[in-house]
Amino acid sequence: MSNCIFCSIIEGCLPAFIIYEDGHFLAILDRYPGTRGEILILPKRHVEDIYGLNKEETAALMPLAMKVSKKMRDSLGLDGLNLIQNNGKAAGQEINHFHLHLLPRYANDNVKLHKKPTNPPLEELEQVSRLLKL
Repeated sequence: MSNCIFCSIIEGCLPAFIIYEDGHFLAILDRYPGTRGEILILPKRHVEDIYGLNKEETAALMPLAMKVSKKMRDSLGLDGLNLIQNNGKAAGQEINHFHLHLLPRYANDNVKLHKKPTNPPLEELEQVSRLLKL
């Protein structure tokens, strides 16, 4: 996918600081990190969003995130860590290639991740619960 910046990185056409690589994923330092040491985990196969991941990629993703997160914790002296994954423009996805952010958090890093909680009536929660029940 030549017009995808992450595919260009994966293909070796653009430089990156590679932290980890296997048959399915590449983990790189974010070129424009929110905090020191932010890492992106990218599937090597062009997948636009979470809905395109196959079962094998899905099964391998969280163990890899754990492995990288532990290395980050042990090496960078984190005070916390956010895992962030956006799907679609409305959710803030800027590059249409699935990527999982591992965002190190440090005391007083001035990063703000906000949602404004709502207080829906219990009837609405019950209705939504019925719609989503697996």
